[in-house]
Amino acid sequence: MADHRLHSLKVFSGNAHPELAKEICSYLKVPLGKAHIDRFPDGEVRLQILENVRGTDVFVIQPTCRPVNDNLVELLILLDAFRRASADRITAVMPFYGYARQDRKDRPRVPISAKLVADLLTSAGANRILAMDLHAGQIQGYFNIPVDHLYATPVTVDYFRKLKLSNVAVVSPDPGGVERARAFAKRLDAPLAIIDKRREDAHTVEVMNVIGRVEGKTCLIVDDMIDTGGTLVHSAQALLNNGARQVYACCTHGVFADEAIQKIAASPLTQLIATNSIPISEEGKACKKIRVLSVAKLLATAIRSIHEETSVSKLFI
Repeated sequence: MADHRLHSLKVFSGNAHPELAKEICSYLKVPLGKAHIDRFPDGEVRLQILENVRGTDVFVIQPTCRPVNDNLVELLILLDAFRRASADRITAVMPFYGYARQDRKDRPRVPISAKLVADLLTSAGANRILAMDLHAGQIQGYFNIPVDHLYATPVTVDYFRKLKLSNVAVVSPDPGGVERARAFAKRLDAPLAIIDKRREDAHTVEVMNVIGRVEGKTCLIVDDMIDTGGTLVHSAQALLNNGARQVYACCTHGVFADEAIQKIAASPLTQLIATNSIPISEEGKACKKIRVLSVAKLLATAIRSIHEETSVSKLFI
Protein backbone atom coordinates (compact mmCIF):
# COMPACT_ATOMS: atom_id res chain seq x y z
CA MET A 1 0.00 0.00 0.00
CA ALA A 2 1.26 3.45 -0.94
CA ASP A 3 2.38 5.75 1.85
CA HIS A 4 0.21 8.82 1.26
CA ARG A 5 2.42 10.88 3.57
CA LEU A 6 4.94 10.96 0.73
CA HIS A 7 2.41 12.69 -1.54
CA SER A 8 1.18 16.24 -1.35
CA LEU A 9 -2.10 17.06 0.36
CA LYS A 10 -4.64 18.90 -1.78
CA VAL A 11 -8.08 20.13 -0.74
CA PHE A 12 -10.83 20.97 -3.22
CA SER A 13 -14.41 22.14 -2.81
CA GLY A 14 -17.61 21.97 -4.78
CA ASN A 15 -20.23 24.72 -4.69
CA ALA A 16 -22.09 23.34 -1.65
CA HIS A 17 -20.05 25.05 1.08
CA PRO A 18 -16.88 26.82 -0.15
CA GLU A 19 -16.72 28.95 3.02
CA LEU A 20 -16.20 25.86 5.17
CA ALA A 21 -13.57 24.55 2.73
CA LYS A 22 -11.63 27.83 2.91
CA GLU A 23 -11.74 27.76 6.72
CA ILE A 24 -10.46 24.16 6.73
CA CYS A 25 -7.63 25.13 4.38
CA SER A 26 -6.64 27.98 6.68
CA TYR A 27 -6.18 25.49 9.55
CA LEU A 28 -4.27 23.09 7.30
CA LYS A 29 -2.15 25.95 5.90
CA VAL A 30 -2.72 24.75 2.34
CA PRO A 31 -4.33 26.69 -0.54
CA LEU A 32 -7.77 25.66 -1.72
CA GLY A 33 -7.40 23.66 -4.93
CA LYS A 34 -8.32 25.30 -8.21
CA ALA A 35 -11.29 23.90 -10.11
CA HIS A 36 -13.76 25.44 -12.55
CA ILE A 37 -17.33 24.33 -11.86
CA ASP A 38 -20.32 25.77 -13.66
CA ARG A 39 -23.32 24.57 -15.66
CA PHE A 40 -24.14 23.87 -19.28
CA PRO A 41 -27.17 25.81 -20.54
CA ASP A 42 -29.45 22.86 -19.74
CA GLY A 43 -28.21 22.65 -16.14
CA GLU A 44 -25.69 19.80 -16.43
CA VAL A 45 -22.50 20.18 -14.38
CA ARG A 46 -19.44 21.31 -16.35
CA LEU A 47 -16.16 20.84 -14.51
CA GLN A 48 -12.41 21.03 -14.98
CA ILE A 49 -9.62 20.58 -12.43
CA LEU A 50 -7.23 23.49 -13.03
CA GLU A 51 -4.06 22.03 -11.49
CA ASN A 52 -2.07 18.82 -11.61
CA VAL A 53 -3.26 16.21 -9.10
CA ARG A 54 -1.40 13.15 -10.39
CA GLY A 55 -0.17 11.09 -7.43
CA THR A 56 -1.61 13.47 -4.80
CA ASP A 57 -3.74 12.83 -1.73
CA VAL A 58 -6.98 14.65 -2.61
CA PHE A 59 -9.78 15.66 -0.22
CA VAL A 60 -13.04 16.88 -1.76
CA ILE A 61 -15.23 18.88 0.64
CA GLN A 62 -18.90 18.74 -0.31
CA PRO A 63 -21.84 18.36 2.08
CA THR A 64 -24.84 17.06 0.15
CA CYS A 65 -27.18 19.74 1.52
CA ARG A 66 -29.76 21.81 -0.37
CA PRO A 67 -30.01 21.71 -3.33
CA VAL A 68 -29.32 18.06 -2.48
CA ASN A 69 -29.48 16.55 -5.96
CA ASP A 70 -27.29 19.24 -7.52
CA ASN A 71 -24.66 18.97 -4.81
CA LEU A 72 -24.64 15.17 -4.90
CA VAL A 73 -24.18 15.02 -8.68
CA GLU A 74 -21.50 17.70 -8.47
CA LEU A 75 -19.63 15.61 -5.90
CA LEU A 76 -19.88 12.48 -8.06
CA ILE A 77 -18.50 14.35 -11.08
CA LEU A 78 -15.67 15.81 -8.98
CA LEU A 79 -14.71 12.33 -7.79
CA ASP A 80 -14.76 11.01 -11.35
CA ALA A 81 -12.56 13.89 -12.55
CA PHE A 82 -9.93 13.26 -9.85
CA ARG A 83 -9.88 9.53 -10.56
CA ARG A 84 -9.34 10.16 -14.28
CA ALA A 85 -6.65 12.72 -13.41
CA SER A 86 -4.71 9.95 -11.57
CA ALA A 87 -4.95 11.24 -8.00
CA ASP A 88 -3.28 8.73 -5.67
CA ARG A 89 -6.15 8.68 -3.16
CA ILE A 90 -9.50 10.49 -3.17
CA THR A 91 -11.37 11.17 0.07
CA ALA A 92 -14.92 12.51 -0.10
CA VAL A 93 -15.33 14.82 2.91
CA MET A 94 -19.07 14.95 3.62
CA PRO A 95 -19.85 17.06 6.71
CA PHE A 96 -23.50 16.29 5.91
CA TYR A 97 -24.53 13.02 4.24
CA GLY A 98 -27.76 13.53 2.34
CA TYR A 99 -30.33 10.81 1.71
CA ALA A 100 -29.46 9.28 5.08
CA ARG A 101 -33.00 9.09 6.43
CA GLN A 102 -34.04 6.13 4.28
CA ASP A 103 -31.44 3.75 5.66
CA ARG A 104 -33.52 0.56 5.84
CA LYS A 105 -36.75 -0.97 4.57
CA ASP A 106 -39.17 -0.02 7.32
CA ARG A 107 -42.20 -0.20 5.00
CA PRO A 108 -43.03 -2.18 1.85
CA ARG A 109 -41.66 -0.99 -1.49
CA VAL A 110 -39.33 1.75 -0.27
CA PRO A 111 -35.71 2.30 -1.34
CA ILE A 112 -32.61 2.22 0.83
CA SER A 113 -31.41 5.58 -0.47
CA ALA A 114 -28.44 5.80 1.92
CA LYS A 115 -27.02 2.57 0.43
CA LEU A 116 -27.62 3.80 -3.12
CA VAL A 117 -25.64 6.99 -2.41
CA ALA A 118 -22.82 4.90 -0.90
CA ASP A 119 -22.64 2.81 -4.08
CA LEU A 120 -22.64 5.93 -6.27
CA LEU A 121 -19.80 7.54 -4.31
CA THR A 122 -17.67 4.40 -4.53
CA SER A 123 -18.39 3.90 -8.24
CA ALA A 124 -17.51 7.54 -8.94
CA GLY A 125 -14.02 7.08 -7.53
CA ALA A 126 -13.98 7.72 -3.77
CA ASN A 127 -11.30 5.68 -1.99
CA ARG A 128 -12.37 6.88 1.45
CA ILE A 129 -15.23 8.77 3.13
CA LEU A 130 -14.94 11.32 5.93
CA ALA A 131 -18.41 11.95 7.35
CA MET A 132 -19.80 13.78 10.35
CA ASP A 133 -22.71 12.75 12.58
CA LEU A 134 -24.39 10.34 10.19
CA HIS A 135 -28.13 10.10 10.75
CA ALA A 136 -27.69 6.36 11.31
CA GLY A 137 -24.38 4.78 12.30
CA GLN A 138 -25.01 1.66 10.19
CA ILE A 139 -24.52 3.74 7.02
CA GLN A 140 -20.78 3.15 7.56
CA GLY A 141 -21.44 -0.50 6.75
CA TYR A 142 -22.94 0.37 3.37
CA PHE A 143 -19.42 1.14 2.09
CA ASN A 144 -16.72 -1.32 1.08
CA ILE A 145 -14.12 1.43 1.48
CA PRO A 146 -12.87 2.98 4.75
CA VAL A 147 -15.23 5.43 6.47
CA ASP A 148 -14.03 7.84 9.16
CA HIS A 149 -17.04 8.97 11.18
CA LEU A 150 -16.58 12.22 13.09
CA TYR A 151 -18.80 13.65 15.79
CA ALA A 152 -19.35 17.34 16.50
CA THR A 153 -19.57 16.48 20.20
CA PRO A 154 -16.15 17.93 21.16
CA VAL A 155 -17.21 21.31 19.74
CA THR A 156 -20.71 21.41 21.20
CA VAL A 157 -19.79 19.94 24.60
CA ASP A 158 -17.00 22.49 24.97
CA TYR A 159 -19.51 25.28 24.31
CA PHE A 160 -21.94 24.07 26.96
CA ARG A 161 -19.16 23.53 29.49
CA LYS A 162 -18.23 27.18 29.09
CA LEU A 163 -21.85 28.22 29.76
CA LYS A 164 -21.52 26.59 33.22
CA LEU A 165 -25.20 25.61 33.32
CA SER A 166 -26.40 24.13 36.60
CA ASN A 167 -28.62 21.10 37.25
CA VAL A 168 -28.48 19.92 33.62
CA ALA A 169 -30.38 16.97 32.11
CA VAL A 170 -29.55 15.81 28.58
CA VAL A 171 -32.60 14.84 26.53
CA SER A 172 -32.95 12.63 23.46
CA PRO A 173 -35.89 13.86 21.35
CA ASP A 174 -36.71 10.27 20.32
CA PRO A 175 -35.67 6.72 21.28
CA GLY A 176 -33.51 6.43 18.14
CA GLY A 177 -31.19 9.20 19.37
CA VAL A 178 -30.53 7.73 22.81
CA GLU A 179 -26.98 6.60 22.02
CA ARG A 180 -26.02 10.09 20.83
CA ALA A 181 -27.61 11.77 23.84
CA ARG A 182 -26.06 9.27 26.26
CA ALA A 183 -22.56 10.05 24.97
CA PHE A 184 -23.29 13.76 25.40
CA ALA A 185 -24.63 13.24 28.92
CA LYS A 186 -21.56 11.22 29.89
CA ARG A 187 -19.25 14.05 28.85
CA LEU A 188 -21.27 16.58 30.84
CA ASP A 189 -21.74 14.17 33.76
CA ALA A 190 -25.50 14.74 33.52
CA PRO A 191 -28.56 12.44 33.74
CA LEU A 192 -30.42 11.34 30.62
CA ALA A 193 -34.09 11.74 29.70
CA ILE A 194 -35.97 10.54 26.63
CA ILE A 195 -39.01 11.93 24.83
CA ASP A 196 -41.45 9.34 23.52
CA LYS A 197 -43.30 10.86 20.59
CA ARG A 198 -45.91 9.60 18.21
CA ARG A 199 -45.71 10.79 14.61
CA GLU A 200 -49.23 11.20 13.26
CA ASP A 201 -48.03 11.81 9.69
CA ALA A 202 -44.88 12.93 7.85
CA HIS A 203 -45.35 16.59 8.75
CA THR A 204 -46.78 16.64 12.27
CA VAL A 205 -45.42 15.35 15.55
CA GLU A 206 -47.35 14.81 18.77
CA VAL A 207 -45.25 14.52 21.90
CA MET A 208 -46.69 11.91 24.21
CA ASN A 209 -44.45 11.40 27.22
CA VAL A 210 -41.20 12.40 28.90
CA ILE A 211 -39.22 9.49 30.33
CA GLY A 212 -36.90 10.62 33.12
CA ARG A 213 -36.83 13.39 35.70
CA VAL A 214 -36.66 16.91 34.27
CA GLU A 215 -38.48 18.92 36.94
CA GLY A 216 -36.45 21.97 37.98
CA LYS A 217 -33.66 21.12 35.54
CA THR A 218 -32.01 22.94 32.67
CA CYS A 219 -32.71 20.57 29.79
CA LEU A 220 -30.43 20.14 26.81
CA ILE A 221 -32.00 18.46 23.76
CA VAL A 222 -29.37 16.73 21.60
CA ASP A 223 -30.11 15.76 17.97
CA ASP A 224 -28.13 15.17 14.79
CA MET A 225 -30.23 17.47 12.58
CA ILE A 226 -33.06 19.98 12.78
CA ASP A 227 -35.21 19.83 9.65
CA THR A 228 -38.62 21.48 9.93
CA GLY A 229 -38.21 22.14 13.66
CA GLY A 230 -41.52 20.46 14.59
CA THR A 231 -40.00 17.77 16.80
CA LEU A 232 -37.71 20.28 18.52
CA VAL A 233 -40.43 22.81 19.37
CA HIS A 234 -42.86 20.15 20.60
CA SER A 235 -40.10 18.54 22.67
CA ALA A 236 -39.16 21.84 24.31
CA GLN A 237 -42.78 22.50 25.23
CA ALA A 238 -43.22 18.99 26.62
CA LEU A 239 -40.16 19.42 28.85
CA LEU A 240 -41.45 22.75 30.18
CA ASN A 241 -44.86 21.17 30.77
CA ASN A 242 -43.07 18.55 32.88
CA GLY A 243 -41.42 21.17 35.08
CA ALA A 244 -38.14 21.93 33.29
CA ARG A 245 -36.69 25.33 34.19
CA GLN A 246 -35.36 26.17 30.72
CA VAL A 247 -34.54 24.32 27.52
CA TYR A 248 -31.45 24.50 25.31
CA ALA A 249 -30.91 22.42 22.20
CA CYS A 250 -28.03 21.50 19.94
CA CYS A 251 -27.69 19.81 16.57
CA THR A 252 -24.88 19.19 14.14
CA HIS A 253 -26.81 19.87 10.95
CA GLY A 254 -29.09 22.90 10.80
CA VAL A 255 -31.15 21.96 7.76
CA PHE A 256 -33.92 24.43 8.74
CA ALA A 257 -36.42 23.57 6.00
CA ASP A 258 -39.80 25.24 5.46
CA GLU A 259 -40.53 27.65 8.35
CA ALA A 260 -38.15 26.07 10.86
CA ILE A 261 -36.37 29.31 11.76
CA GLN A 262 -39.64 31.14 12.44
CA LYS A 263 -40.77 28.21 14.61
CA ILE A 264 -37.53 28.31 16.59
CA ALA A 265 -37.70 32.08 17.03
CA ALA A 266 -41.25 31.80 18.40
CA SER A 267 -40.52 28.72 20.53
CA PRO A 268 -39.84 28.56 24.28
CA LEU A 269 -36.24 27.49 23.60
CA THR A 270 -33.57 29.54 25.35
CA GLN A 271 -30.97 28.81 22.66
CA LEU A 272 -30.27 26.40 19.80
CA ILE A 273 -26.69 25.51 18.90
CA ALA A 274 -25.95 24.34 15.35
CA THR A 275 -22.66 23.85 13.50
CA ASN A 276 -21.55 25.06 10.08
CA SER A 277 -21.49 21.52 8.65
CA ILE A 278 -23.87 22.98 6.06
CA PRO A 279 -24.42 26.65 5.18
CA ILE A 280 -26.80 28.52 7.50
CA SER A 281 -29.03 31.07 5.80
CA GLU A 282 -28.81 34.76 6.63
CA GLU A 283 -32.21 34.44 8.32
CA GLY A 284 -30.79 31.68 10.51
CA LYS A 285 -27.70 33.71 11.39
CA ALA A 286 -29.90 36.68 12.27
CA CYS A 287 -32.12 34.65 14.61
CA LYS A 288 -31.19 35.57 18.18
CA LYS A 289 -31.98 32.07 19.43
CA ILE A 290 -29.59 30.33 17.02
CA ARG A 291 -25.83 30.18 17.63
CA VAL A 292 -23.57 28.64 14.96
CA LEU A 293 -20.29 26.93 15.92
CA SER A 294 -17.54 26.02 13.47
CA VAL A 295 -16.38 22.44 12.91
CA ALA A 296 -13.64 23.50 10.48
CA LYS A 297 -10.80 22.87 12.94
CA LEU A 298 -12.18 19.41 13.78
CA LEU A 299 -12.46 18.49 10.11
CA ALA A 300 -9.00 19.90 9.35
CA THR A 301 -7.46 17.86 12.17
CA ALA A 302 -9.14 14.70 10.85
CA ILE A 303 -7.94 15.42 7.30
CA ARG A 304 -4.39 15.89 8.59
CA SER A 305 -4.61 12.62 10.53
CA ILE A 306 -5.86 10.71 7.48
CA HIS A 307 -3.12 12.19 5.30
CA GLU A 308 -0.42 11.36 7.84
CA GLU A 309 -1.91 7.90 8.54
CA THR A 310 -2.41 8.62 12.25
CA SER A 311 -5.41 7.92 14.47
CA VAL A 312 -8.66 9.81 13.90
CA SER A 313 -10.37 8.28 16.93
CA LYS A 314 -7.98 10.18 19.23
CA LEU A 315 -10.11 13.27 18.52
CA PHE A 316 -12.91 11.79 20.64
CA ILE A 317 -11.08 10.26 23.57
